[in-house]
Amino acid sequence: MKKLVIRPAGAAPAVGPYNHAVRVGDLLFCAGQIPVDPATGQLVEGDVRAQTERVLRNVEIVLKDQGLTFDDVVKTTVFLTDLQDFAAMNEVYGRFFTRDHPARSTVQVAALPKGARVEIEVIACYGHGAGS
Repeated sequence: MKKLVIRPAGAAPAVGPYNHAVRVGDLLFCAGQIPVDPATGQLVEGDVRAQTERVLRNVEIVLKDQGLTFDDVVKTTVFLTDLQDFAAMNEVYGRFFTRDHPARSTVQVAALPKGARVEIEVIACYGHGAGS
């Protein structure tokens, strides 16, 4: 299978040598998104709720670029710098993933790029959700 690199217009710039997403067959592997405002390139200030909102809006930019929605996501991985933020993150996460929830892993990490409190990566499947 051929690898197709995805670089959505309007997405926050990558903070390293990687692409926003890569499509292989019917799967879209999205790089982890941190709460960087695409308009300014700066980290969003605020608590984990505000940061999770921005992260998921960044994920949404990648998905929409590919004609996908959150319903097409089959797996997420959430990285938190403090697991005490889990409930607050989960509250926001639940507003984006409203039905047929994807599989998910959540882990605490020592640090994230730019001092972010949360990072989320997703895997989506073409042709299987409401966005297809």
